[in-house]
Amino acid sequence: MSSFRFGQFEFDAGAQELRCDGALVHLQSQPAQVLACLVSRPRETVTREELRKAIWGNGTFVDFDRGLNFCIAQIRSALGDDPAAPRFIRTLPKRGYQFIAPVERVNEAASSPPGAYTPSISGHSWRTATWIWAGALFVALAAVAGFWLHSWALSKHPPIVAVVRFDNETTDPGMSRFSDGLTDNVVEELTKMSGGRYAVIGNAQILRLSRDQRNLKTIGTALHAAYIVLGQVQSDGAQTRILVHLIRLPDQTHLWVVRADGAISDPLNVESSTAQKVGTEFSKRIILDSSRNRLPGLPNS
Repeated sequence: MSSFRFGQFEFDAGAQELRCDGALVHLQSQPAQVLACLVSRPRETVTREELRKAIWGNGTFVDFDRGLNFCIAQIRSALGDDPAAPRFIRTLPKRGYQFIAPVERVNEAASSPPGAYTPSISGHSWRTATWIWAGALFVALAAVAGFWLHSWALSKHPPIVAVVRFDNETTDPGMSRFSDGLTDNVVEELTKMSGGRYAVIGNAQILRLSRDQRNLKTIGTALHAAYIVLGQVQSDGAQTRILVHLIRLPDQTHLWVVRADGAISDPLNVESSTAQKVGTEFSKRIILDSSRNRLPGLPNS
């Protein structure tokens, strides 16, 4: 598959690698596949159905709409794209998406044909040989400098925030749909508020494990996550309590907790309002903490 350039980014569709000014940008497999479909057809409308067939296949039984929305949100986060004023991906409601930035297809450099003549320096003057060695030294120094700059760019990567599937701690199995919807809304809100200063992962399989199988250290290592978000949905009669925790890895230090209490008469509204509160409060604390600024203490529960 080809590579593509757009703005300061280069995307290798075959290797599923996205780079910004040469530095690798973390992007999971499914979002990378969606990006490959979009950049290969710049300015064209790629329908949601076409993306479903290309990425999930005809026999999928997963919640495709939610999965695709996550993929688009993660791509936008990686590109620093604002859905309200897009530079790269335009949403066509109920239809699909367009990649609107100019795209340049990058071809692989052609290799030299077998038996091609290779010039020799034998017989050249010592001065010519000196220039050749000087050129080789310059190339080596440039490679070292490039490696150093690349390493420096990698050190500037935004931190990764992993959002674990919220736990339904009520006695009602039907509340799992609510807790899953709340998880998805939190992922969306954090992604929208990141502004490219942190990346969000919410659809990795390791984040969907049950609580008794969950290991925060393993999640942090597998996803290179610096922060993790955990949520609990609890109930006491007609009242429901939602607790959402922001935890720093690897020391597993609590940085903040959001709490919401009340009856859930309108689940979609509660999901949206709680997720907005989590996004607002967690986002600024992730940015402050990752820049090594001191954070205020936890709120009283």
